[in-house]
Amino acid sequence: MVQIIPPITAIETIAEGPSIRELHRLRQHYGSGRWKKKKGIALVEAPDGSQQRAEIHWYEAHGIGKVKIKVKRWL
Repeated sequence: MVQIIPPITAIETIAEGPSIRELHRLRQHYGSGRWKKKKGIALVEAPDGSQQRAEIHWYEAHGIGKVKIKVKRWL
């Protein structure tokens, strides 16, 4: 598993509300909220201990926080 090292920079909203494909699943597992899919750049520590910048994607809602953080691309 990878470890995200803050801060996350260049944060952008990709989709929100009904535009999110996994909206039904997010509401089932984490509860209702104003869900947004976001992306940003962060330093990521791999299981072997190396650190590298990567583009990460995640979902977040007010009162719930960031969930399902995923490394999409190594930079």
